[in-house]
Parts: sequence; C-alpha cells; structure tokens
Amino acid sequence: MMKTLQTLGFIAASMMVSTAFAADFSFDRHGAGMGTGITPVGHLAWEQGLPSVSYQQDNVAGAKDKTLTLNADMLLRTGLTDGLELQLGWQGPVWQQNKYAGMKKETHGLGDVSIGLKKAIDLKDDRLSMALLAEAVIATGNDEFTAHDDIYSLTSAVAYELSDLVGTSITMRYEAQNSDWAVTAVPTIDYKIAGKLSGFSEFIYRKAESQDYEYGLGTGLVYAINDRAQVDASVGVDLNGSGKSYNGGFGVSVLF
Repeated sequence: MMKTLQTLGFIAASMMVSTAFAADFSFDRHGAGMGTGITPVGHLAWEQGLPSVSYQQDNVAGAKDKTLTLNADMLLRTGLTDGLELQLGWQGPVWQQNKYAGMKKETHGLGDVSIGLKKAIDLKDDRLSMALLAEAVIATGNDEFTAHDDIYSLTSAVAYELSDLVGTSITMRYEAQNSDWAVTAVPTIDYKIAGKLSGFSEFIYRKAESQDYEYGLGTGLVYAINDRAQVDASVGVDLNGSGKSYNGGFGVSVLF
C-alpha cells in the first residue's frame, strides 16, 4: 500500500512539473520574429500554418501581374536537454495562382525543409531572455517553390517584459547562400488585449547583398486556448517597390 501511494505521489509530482514547464513555454509561431522559449525535454511542439498566404501585384508591360500563394508550413520542436531544442521545419504543400494579360496559370508542389538547433541563453534576469538558433534550409522543394541553393543562418532573439501587459523583443537573422549574405532585423511589441487574447506588431528590415533595402509591417492576434495550445491570425504588407505585396494567414500551435 505504501509503495502504491509513493508511486501515485511520484506520478502526480511529475505531472505538476510537466505542467509548470508547459506554463513557462512559448511558441515561436506568430510573425516574422523568433521567440526565446525552449521546448521542455520529453515534449513536442507542433506549429502549423492553416495556411500561410502571400499576394503580389506588379505592372508588367502595362498589364497587371498577380500572384497568389498558399502554403501549409509546419515546424516541429522537441527538447534535447534543459535549454536546448531541435527544430524540424517544412514549407509544406504549396498552391500558386498567377494571372497576367487575361491568362491564368495554377501550379502546386512541395517546399523546402529545414533543420536547426535553438539554445536558450541565461541572462540572469527575470524579465530579460535570449535565444540563439543555428539553422539550415535544405533546397529539396520543387523547382517553383525552392530556394534552389541551401541557406545557412544564425538567428538571435532578445525579449524584455516591460510589464505583465506589454513586452518587446528584437530578432536578428544572418544568413548565407552560396557566397551571398543577407541580414534581417525584426523589432516586435507584444501586448495583452483581454483575457486570453493578445496581439503583436512588428517592423521588418532586410538587406541582401546586391539587393535594395526591403521593409515591411506586420500585425496579428493570438488566442491562448490553454497553456499548451494557441491559434493565431496575422497580416502584413511590404513597403518597398512600386508593386503591391501582402502576406498573412492563420495557424495553430500545440504542445504535446
């Protein structure tokens, strides 16, 4: 009887620790920035686009060239050790429609995959957190939906909780593709709206070698179903160039 009670007590304690880990965990999904949370050991985080959407419109030879793209991107995260996780990503199945000069073309295929290691950095501050992600995007997708050459990147994210209602963060991404480089900066502000509903707004800056500066704005909503699940919706606009370019979509994230 005593052994049985001890066993039940151990199970209960394990469940309480697991719940505490889940409460401290944060998803990476929502927006272009990266979170600083790490998946606990023995858990799997699944972050799924339902779908992600992009729309581009340009004027080519006096006619409008419109492209609509939908893809069900996916990210799997699992804890390897305390403060270190493995990430496996896939841009998913992709559907694209192009309209130009009265002609319509539809294509579909599969996007690239990625693998990365994310490490939490202890800054000895309850309100300040940091994480680093080393990632490789492997160009395995179909011709229309691939980067064609592998991309290697190092991303850092630093977040600061101003209060229980407002937080700020900045994500810096440095990437190399063949001999070309690019840098992306994403300052973000997160804010509680009401109850389990929160929002975020971000500014996106990107500079690639031999390319013009690129700028964008994004905003969205996140609803926390519980400590282990959330849904999100977002919309963004590119500010560079004479054409129109929008992105956004819906997503769901679950911690198992």
